[in-house]
Amino acid sequence: MISSAVMEILKGFVPEEHIHIQESMAAHTTFRVGGPADCLIEIENEAQLRKVQRYLNLIEIPFFVLGNGSNTLVRDAGYRGIVLLIGQKMSGIRVDGDCITAQAGALLTQAARAALEHGLTGLEFASGIPGTVGGAVVMNAGAYGGEMSQVVTEVTVLNREGDILVLDNETLEFGYRYSAIRNQPFIVTQVVFRLAAADRERIGQRMEALAAKRREKQPLEYPSAGSTFKRPEGHYAGELIMNAGMRGFQIGGARVSDKHCGFVVNMGDATAKDILDVVGVVRERVKERFGVDLEMEPVVL
Repeated sequence: MISSAVMEILKGFVPEEHIHIQESMAAHTTFRVGGPADCLIEIENEAQLRKVQRYLNLIEIPFFVLGNGSNTLVRDAGYRGIVLLIGQKMSGIRVDGDCITAQAGALLTQAARAALEHGLTGLEFASGIPGTVGGAVVMNAGAYGGEMSQVVTEVTVLNREGDILVLDNETLEFGYRYSAIRNQPFIVTQVVFRLAAADRERIGQRMEALAAKRREKQPLEYPSAGSTFKRPEGHYAGELIMNAGMRGFQIGGARVSDKHCGFVVNMGDATAKDILDVVGVVRERVKERFGVDLEMEPVVL
């Protein structure tokens, strides 16, 4: 629990109506599961974020920065600490020539739509990814041959002391589902994309084609965190899981998708434990059958 004294100080940084006690995390993650966080704070701007995170670091209260919750699984017991929600209240997008500057809470779909509207190509791959710009940079999100590393030129972050740093593409050391930010106590506040001018109709057609492919191949009708496992080197996780006989495997309300075995989905009444139990059995079976260690992609709190 967060003490009343700490809460009073936080109210000096953030409007009281943006501070939520014992907030269910099922409402803030795409898996739609998870117990309550001790406290969730909706962040409106960089100035608020600097004050809050510096204070929490000073008094050593754990906190977790959350965007759209599309790559996060919160356990049924919830989170003992404070969740800093960087979402709709911090989601501005600006277009200047061939560059798009987006605040960390902007959805990737919003950034891709802005690119389309201004005849800029390069973000079509992101048009169906449900995460925020900030989260996507941290994990170098990608799909269908595109990824953030190809279009991001600079990222503004706050360090542990609340100082503002601007990191260029090379400094970010992008890799598969990785950026250097993952190993640092940095919080992304803004991202700059450099794109290229192109015909708007062709950009729209490409986005529509990818959306159709997603609907055909992915279980979008059920809550999930997207791909549950990282792609193991030399293999495809979904293929390994299918060949291990795990298609449709279910515990409680969590199930290996029949449409795409790389997804564990919430059939409607899953708990976080159900999901983790399914993941555990899948990993065991794939290891036994193929000697491959599957690594879970979502962050588990």
